[in-house]
Amino acid sequence: MAIGTKASLAAGVLTAMGASACCAGPLVLLLMGVGGGWASQLIALEPYSPYSTALSVLFLGAAFHNLYLRRRACAPGDACANDGVIRSQRIMFWLVALPVLVLLTFPLYAPLFY
Repeated sequence: MAIGTKASLAAGVLTAMGASACCAGPLVLLLMGVGGGWASQLIALEPYSPYSTALSVLFLGAAFHNLYLRRRACAPGDACANDGVIRSQRIMFWLVALPVLVLLTFPLYAPLFY
């Protein structure tokens, strides 16, 4: 059973948030005005970051494959046969993928903010 484009995008976003929770989480909470020593406990999630990053890249790759590489067999009246629908799905993919990539690369440039 193939994973759908919407499901793989949602899973990619969730795993990217999990991967960057150790580094971006405390900074985002600090920028929102939420303080406290408990925010520093998010560093406990750092050992799981490589796994979450790999899952996120896998899910985004599945969405890319569904949108660009897979040939669709659609009936003439289906939504997938409409070029406008495919174009809007591709735009949504890039609107989701770019912030996810920013989150995934956050540990590389996080020391600039601390």
